[in-house]
Amino acid sequence: MSYVNADEAACQQHKGAIALLIEPRAADLGEFTVRRALPSRERRMVGPFVFFDHMGPAEFPPGKGIAVRPHPHIGIATITYLFEGEIMHRDSLGVVQPIRAGAVNLMVAGRGIVHSERAGADLEEVSHLHGIQSWIALPVDEQECEPAFTHYSADELPSVAQGGATVRIIMGSAYGERSPVNTFSETLYLDCDIKAGAELTLPTHAEELAFYVAVGSVAVDGQVIATGAMAVACPGRALTLRAESDSRVMVIGGANIGERHIYWNFVSDSLARIEQAKQDWRDGKFAGVPGDAEFIPLPD
Repeated sequence: MSYVNADEAACQQHKGAIALLIEPRAADLGEFTVRRALPSRERRMVGPFVFFDHMGPAEFPPGKGIAVRPHPHIGIATITYLFEGEIMHRDSLGVVQPIRAGAVNLMVAGRGIVHSERAGADLEEVSHLHGIQSWIALPVDEQECEPAFTHYSADELPSVAQGGATVRIIMGSAYGERSPVNTFSETLYLDCDIKAGAELTLPTHAEELAFYVAVGSVAVDGQVIATGAMAVACPGRALTLRAESDSRVMVIGGANIGERHIYWNFVSDSLARIEQAKQDWRDGKFAGVPGDAEFIPLPD
């Protein structure tokens, strides 16, 4: 049984709007914690979103910070979105770009790109990091496109007031506004700041939809979803969130673009293509990151 059919079966059994609740896997990276909601055993993708990591919140002492060595990607676009802190992005295209709260780094891997993510200009002081790293799978006919990178500043993203909530539109369109961030298939990505006691009804136009509670807790049909959980919506059903406390909720979704295989940082509809990417990384055939000679070896 496919994940979509499993969701439909769950929705047929009850009248609520939530089909599935995902408890992310937590990884302790020393001073840094990551909660991975997608892919999960219960659900591999939501729309084109094939990966969803909640980073932090973390506090680093002076001289410490995120230090992700150069590593490759194929078949996806990555979206880095921070609530707090700074990350310095470098890639094999020669791009050097800091990402700060509210901005978007969109990196299109396509046929292959290598990048690193390291501490920003706040390295020599007490610093904080909190945000979301997500990947969207590219449509099959665009998986081998040329790699690219685009930075969108925080003031380029539209915001919409909805009662006691403020919604920033990261990707796609909602509430009469559209984000300038490039999409490759029908995609919805929202950052919702909901004040305690306020309600927000989510858009219903996305074929698949889920939300993740990054801060606080919200109730849907009397069910409370706390910090660090992802809820997958029943298709086509109106979903209204009521904030139990001041909350930060990330909404993801879009069109179902078909299943993908995932190995490490490689995503494709073809297992043979992933095997090729693995061998290319072993053989040093990916371009390097200028000024960053380290690299992460292929996992066993």
